[in-house]
Amino acid sequence: MGGTVRNPEDLYELEGDLPELDGPVLLHSLDGFVDAGSTGQLVREHLLDTLDHRVVARFDADVLIDYRARRPLMTFERDHWSAYDTPELVVHLLRDEVGTPFLMMTGPEPDRLWEGFSAAVRSLVERLGVRLCVGFNGIPMGVPHTRPVGMTSHGTRPDLVKRAAWFDTMQVPGSASALLEFRLAEAGHDAVGYAVHVPHYLAQASYPTAAVAALEAVAAATGLVLPSDGLRDAATRTDADIAEQVNGNAEVEKVVRALEEQYDAFAGAAERESLLADDRDMPTADEIAAQFEQFLAEQDKPE
Repeated sequence: MGGTVRNPEDLYELEGDLPELDGPVLLHSLDGFVDAGSTGQLVREHLLDTLDHRVVARFDADVLIDYRARRPLMTFERDHWSAYDTPELVVHLLRDEVGTPFLMMTGPEPDRLWEGFSAAVRSLVERLGVRLCVGFNGIPMGVPHTRPVGMTSHGTRPDLVKRAAWFDTMQVPGSASALLEFRLAEAGHDAVGYAVHVPHYLAQASYPTAAVAALEAVAAATGLVLPSDGLRDAATRTDADIAEQVNGNAEVEKVVRALEEQYDAFAGAAERESLLADDRDMPTADEIAAQFEQFLAEQDKPE
């Protein structure tokens, strides 16, 4: 009984009057799961910083969030508490560069009631006539920063997934976003997700190049006209900084060269009939899953 939600709509409230929405898309990227290179965070912040937006739905954080697991920050000044960083899991209404409205859900991943949360989002999808849900994040992979950014895409229908698969079957720690896509598929709603491949040695850093790739994938899937100049400028600066740090460091250069050889061998196999041809040097599904788990474990360590 503890995890049961009587009515999914009890978990959120709509705010203000909504404009006419003709089959909007809903983007979602939540804090708390794997986001190598801060890929999802960079995209969220970029869109909220560059486009007009307002909150149109707010989830009940007191029900969904375990404050003791990730304590919200409070500010103490001299002799009193002056501020509280209230956790907010919300849906924003934004407009792209040509005025097309779309929705984006941001905030902490729920600690509890994943099934109730999925049902609540499905309720929103149906109330607002959402035609497509799109998730995005970064995952750590054994790839070099000197090659094109790779991506794993997934969706609720085969024709929504246009990118070749990098691996077949694997098990990784679950997330609220993954369960949401799974439940939307069962309910017959369209949803896709994009996991950008971030070099594992950059997973803990901010990597705007991955964010640019995620933004481009979202724009291609939805038809939205999204600004990208700020992210591209940041990516150019970051790539230059990485190159400067790598050049002259023999140990790091050796690692990058090995990853380049591995990447090129895999890319060459992809051009032949089997994507998995000559895969003996590629990481196994278990190794990739282990990278997920290691990345999650490192999130709880001090900076």
